[in-house]
Amino acid sequence: MQAITAFIVGLVFSIGLGIAGMTQPVKIIGFLDFFGTWDPSLLFVMMGAMVMYFMFYRVVRGTAPILTEYFQIPTRRQIDSRLIVGSAMFGVGWGIAGFCPGPALASIGNAANGALVFAASMIGGMYLFAAVERVRAARLVRQSAQPM
Repeated sequence: MQAITAFIVGLVFSIGLGIAGMTQPVKIIGFLDFFGTWDPSLLFVMMGAMVMYFMFYRVVRGTAPILTEYFQIPTRRQIDSRLIVGSAMFGVGWGIAGFCPGPALASIGNAANGALVFAASMIGGMYLFAAVERVRAARLVRQSAQPM
């Protein structure tokens, strides 16, 4: 049941991305072009998403989920250099390519220019990050095991 629900939610999400124009890199780049021909239409998409989140987060807070044991809400509140650098890399990549992860995956279905390259690069970046994190964690373990 969880997989079916995830598929349906993903399908509705990808249809919404298509309707909103989020799968068109030219629309994304137009939104980010403040000094050229700025296209503010995606601002309404973001505002709609924020309103929905604001309303439903308050509804589900304090309740139990139906298809899993608990809601996976981040507990970490620390703003550190890794968060800032990662956010900046995400934003720059989004601005250059005109895709963010969800729309890129949805755009593969309609063979949008660059969507497959972006998605492959994104997946490669995830694997690279995981490899770097494993090396980093192993180094921290070795450092903590050394006698002082």
